[in-house]
Amino acid sequence: MDYYEILGVSKNATDEEIKAAYRRQALKWHPDRNKSPEATEKFKQINQAFEVLSNPQKRQMYDQYGESAFKSGAEGYSGGQYYQQGPFRVYTNFGGDSFQGFDFDFEGFSDPFDIFEQFFGFSSSFSSRKRKRRDIYETTLTFDEAVNGVKKDIVVKGEKKTIKIPAGVDEGMKIRFSDFDLLIHVKPHPFFKRQGQDIYFEKEISYSQAVLGAIVDVPTINGTIKIKVRPGTQSGTTVRLKGQGILHPQSYHKGDQYVVFKINVPSRISSKAKKLLEELEKEL
Repeated sequence: MDYYEILGVSKNATDEEIKAAYRRQALKWHPDRNKSPEATEKFKQINQAFEVLSNPQKRQMYDQYGESAFKSGAEGYSGGQYYQQGPFRVYTNFGGDSFQGFDFDFEGFSDPFDIFEQFFGFSSSFSSRKRKRRDIYETTLTFDEAVNGVKKDIVVKGEKKTIKIPAGVDEGMKIRFSDFDLLIHVKPHPFFKRQGQDIYFEKEISYSQAVLGAIVDVPTINGTIKIKVRPGTQSGTTVRLKGQGILHPQSYHKGDQYVVFKINVPSRISSKAKKLLEELEKEL
């Protein structure tokens, strides 16, 4: 499917043009209004297209990889869940033995009637008849558990269940199981800061390392690596470590790690060091 063609917009369409096109198409093909046999399928495609093209990150992934960016190709798939991204629920195929026999109809995307209701601000008789109340449970993960994935024991309606949480989940995401939703909370890391699938880390270096250059050790979620500090490095200089970020739970794309150098200026120095710095200042 060509999502731009489905909405009737160009590949250079603005956000406002995409929203306007969605409004026209969704109202035209909503099953409450359109009784043709193809209306439901067409309505689903329109909402899939809008869900991708209205989100800058998803649109970028679609422009680069096409529709395949939102379909899981992992072997051993045995079920479907979703995670929460912004206002929409994003369905994905995380797999795992705990998920056998689950059946969802949205093929990696949100419920199209949820998207319609969130966009227009009202429900419809068609979607309200389909909606069922679901129980929501919560669990808290460490940073490492969220990054690497983990199995957790939870009690659902008095019954203990072992569930598999995929790698890459983040604070506020939801995973859908057969008869309940699981809301994810993640404890902060002592020194890694997460933004989406990217990681930021402040690395303190000495004044001499900043001036002369050095090789320093930097922790990543995959272990410690060595990186080069170039001579004359300024405080705030950022180095990108490609692919050293967090795995995306849907697209299996990895983010990056950004190392931000922070120069550690000592509050006290010896008289000898002071004299050397004064001589250096004259040279500069």
